[in-house]
Amino acid sequence: MTTVINNENLPEDAAELFREKVFDYYRNHRRSFPWRETTGRYAVMVSEIMLQQTQAERVREKFILWMERFPDVFSLAAASQREVLALWSGLGYNSRGQRLHFCAKAVVERFGGIVPGDPLVLKNLPGIGEYTSRSIPAFADNLDVAAVDTNIRRIIIHEFTLPDLTKTPDIQRMADRLLPKGRSREWHNALMDYGAQHLTARKTGIRPLTKQSKFQDSRRWYRGRLLKELVEIEQMSLEEVEEKFSSCPWGIGEIITGLVREGFVEETENPYGPGKVLRIKS
Repeated sequence: MTTVINNENLPEDAAELFREKVFDYYRNHRRSFPWRETTGRYAVMVSEIMLQQTQAERVREKFILWMERFPDVFSLAAASQREVLALWSGLGYNSRGQRLHFCAKAVVERFGGIVPGDPLVLKNLPGIGEYTSRSIPAFADNLDVAAVDTNIRRIIIHEFTLPDLTKTPDIQRMADRLLPKGRSREWHNALMDYGAQHLTARKTGIRPLTKQSKFQDSRRWYRGRLLKELVEIEQMSLEEVEEKFSSCPWGIGEIITGLVREGFVEETENPYGPGKVLRIKS
């Protein structure tokens, strides 16, 4: 490890030594994933959004099924939200699936179905944040741009003995400095494998800036359960929902209100009797 304060006083030989260490590990321990076999921006975008807060092994099968059902941005944009959420089920954070769906619609409407390759343009699309706006062109186009996620942040902090709470802009500048020109795709894959398999959070003791809260019985857990029910049986009366989720400590009514506000579900009149029903919004 090399102790540095910032990228300005990092000697080039130290940077090159670090690159070689990571590439050496990658040559011997490279993982194989279906999204690494493509350079299509749409497929890369799908994989990058799926991989947010989800382990790669869990994404592997789901990515294959997704690409079979929605092979291009047009097929995804034309799908119903119910279809999208049904296929997303199991990945968690349904809002990511919803935003990917919205993103596909925006790409079709604004860019003729061609996923942009400019990070500044990508960042204005639904579901695309700072990291993803850089990772998509890095993996798809081999663009010389450094993307920093939790794994890469941890690697840089550990390898260069930085404080655990080093600010994000400082980490980004270091990542920019370390990027080997012309090898962005290979470099980011190598960093991912190095961090996921070797320099883990358990091994380094370096935790993410944000910690996930307990999922079981959380508000998000009840939201996910309700959405799963509605995807599977199409609709439920509000009375059925309130009865089925009567044990929800967060107030199922508030959860329903949130899901309606976010465009996941809609309340409509019951065509078979009095009262209202809840269904996935088309």
